Amino acid sequence: MKFPEFEYKRPDFESYKRQMRSSLEDFKNAKNAEEQIALIDSINKMRNTVATQSTLASIRHSINNNDEFYTAENDYWDENNPLYQNEDTAFAKAILSSVFLDELKAHYPLQYFTLLENAIKAFDESIIEDLQQENKLATQYDRIKATARIEFEGKTYTLPGMTKLEQSADRSLRERAYKAKIAYYEKHEAEIDDIYDKMVKVRDKMAKKLGYKNFVELGYVRMNRSDYNAKDVAGYREAILKNVTPIATDLAEKQRVRLGLDKLHFYDMPYKFKSGMPCPKGDEKWIIENGRKMYNELSPETAEFFAFMADNELMDLLSKDGKAGGGYCTFMSDFASPFIFSNFNGTAGDIEVLTHEAGHAFQIYTSRYITIPECQWPTYESCEIHSMSMEFFTYPWMKNFFKEDTDKFYFNHLAGTLTFLPYGVLVDHFQHEVYEHPEMSPAERKATWRKLEKMYQPSKDYEGCEFLERGGWWFQQAHIFDSPFYYIDYTLAQVCALQFYAKLSADYKEAWKDYLHLCTLGGTKSFLGLVKEANLENPFASGTIEATMKAVLPHLEEFSKGNIN
Repeated sequence: MKFPEFEYKRPDFESYKRQMRSSLEDFKNAKNAEEQIALIDSINKMRNTVATQSTLASIRHSINNNDEFYTAENDYWDENNPLYQNEDTAFAKAILSSVFLDELKAHYPLQYFTLLENAIKAFDESIIEDLQQENKLATQYDRIKATARIEFEGKTYTLPGMTKLEQSADRSLRERAYKAKIAYYEKHEAEIDDIYDKMVKVRDKMAKKLGYKNFVELGYVRMNRSDYNAKDVAGYREAILKNVTPIATDLAEKQRVRLGLDKLHFYDMPYKFKSGMPCPKGDEKWIIENGRKMYNELSPETAEFFAFMADNELMDLLSKDGKAGGGYCTFMSDFASPFIFSNFNGTAGDIEVLTHEAGHAFQIYTSRYITIPECQWPTYESCEIHSMSMEFFTYPWMKNFFKEDTDKFYFNHLAGTLTFLPYGVLVDHFQHEVYEHPEMSPAERKATWRKLEKMYQPSKDYEGCEFLERGGWWFQQAHIFDSPFYYIDYTLAQVCALQFYAKLSADYKEAWKDYLHLCTLGGTKSFLGLVKEANLENPFASGTIEATMKAVLPHLEEFSKGNIN
């Protein structure tokens, strides 16, 4: 069945609630563990059906924010997902209080029970209205970005559509384009400030209702961080600041010299090479066909996976009117189908997104045998290992997409993975400051961002843009609004992916074997448990960041000798 044929049918919540509560009563009255296991599997099947319909509505809404039907359905799920979550919490409590708990733990992955415990710690009926408000605020922010129309020099662009202009060889055009995009955020500054202020306040209120000191504590529980804490993360940020920020600063200086500029302004940052940025040499259809060839040659498993995705139209890749920004991968259990969403705009990012989101999709496709909703995906920092590592595993095929610009792609991509790390921990540090001080005003939050930005990204120069100089850059980062505390996960995964890159450079087959094993595990283990299974080093451990940089920098130096002018 192809994606357009997937039937959407909004579940009836009251009917679902009756079924759930009846099944839970049977669960509590079960005479043995076998009966409870059968009921858990049956209930999870019901839950997967609800999740499938919620996800299907979300995908179709993100494809077209102007579709009135799916906009209404998205609003329905914003309102009702917390009600379904209430039933899920009752289910979790029943499992954890079972007299047969030891036998259940022998049958299911132990990670399942950790996740159930966190679900209980993160939810109570008293916060349902707060969760509904949080969802609605996120939708308001997403809508501001999705419906953006930027009038620029006689044409109308979406936000993703501006990206190629920001990478133009014409410096004046880059500046005008970048400032036009930033002007859109400045125009909506009061509205975005208000949305985020309300988000911070409602999240803080939820945390305190649940007995936490602040949202930082609740945020870590919601992110299912079971084997590291805020102190570990703070130490990790320090290691990035010490070992990676100097590398990123040096790369910025080399970029300035390479471009022959007296000063590297903020609008110069996306433009890396005097001869132009590496771009794919064909359109969407051409990219998909090259993707099919690439995954056919990579492994039998990836060949089967990509054929399934392409043949069943499980990718929506082009930027268009009304489409939400960004890219993502999701999964519909009842159809056993991943889905990849992106906004192609003719830049190298098109290929990076294809490989990145395909890494997510490959993992969930490989572990689709797992029917426990909590364990289909790993926790987020583990999810991102699959995606970021896939970007490296596909390196041998990049020449098919970039032709004569392949050297530039390699250098730009690898350098980008390094310069991203300080930015990623900056986003995390900012959120810690915000939620530890929820009383901050919008102006104080911006000042906090700019102060941290100068620490982690000292090479950024915003001369000539007052909005960015006073700390407005983070308005563009959707994760800060929609997924608090998610962003550090990308950096943890990037450190793991860079380790995979060093391994595959030495022994591709052995590295792929470890990667494939990691994908098959899905979310059946915690982050550090999965890191161990993949034969990777713990990013929090002393010396890991430094050793990873030493392993990767020689490859970057080698790429710098190629045709990258």
